[in-house]
Amino acid sequence: MLITYYMNPQKNHNLEKYEDNIERIEDLLIKEASRSTLNEIYSTKRELAVLRKSIWPSRDVINNLLREKYRLITPAVEMYFKDVYDHIVQILETVDAMRDISTGMLDLYLSSSSNKMNEIMKVLTMFSSIFIPLTFIVGVYGMNFRHMPELEARWGYFFIWGVIMIVTLTIFAFFKKKKWM
Repeated sequence: MLITYYMNPQKNHNLEKYEDNIERIEDLLIKEASRSTLNEIYSTKRELAVLRKSIWPSRDVINNLLREKYRLITPAVEMYFKDVYDHIVQILETVDAMRDISTGMLDLYLSSSSNKMNEIMKVLTMFSSIFIPLTFIVGVYGMNFRHMPELEARWGYFFIWGVIMIVTLTIFAFFKKKKWM
């Protein structure tokens, strides 16, 4: 029964399904890293871990049968057991490789999420950098003091708007020069 389990081409087909699923998840991850993609990565990684844990004991059993000399295992049958052992090792190596790939995809997802967060923080920082000086200027001239010389100036209102526009344009120019925009 054990031999037919590992020699069954249908089982190898299941490994191909895992490989196809990993490739599909990689494509999704490149296009857009979403929470559902993360869930698929975790479930695939978990399934591969379960698969590995279920196959590993079979490897040990076959290895013990090959190392110990039993009367029922003739040299002709031993050849088949060696073939089964090789298949088990191949399957384990394939599963380990797929687990490594899924770990890499998890790292890629986390990097992608971090990059998105950095982009959002960059935009918020630019808005803050623009509006903090403007808020200061408006705050100073919004105070209700009687003896502010600029309040009596005929062109004071337009002067303050000019200062606000110059500060805003200077900040924009600085961002463009640094290639932050």
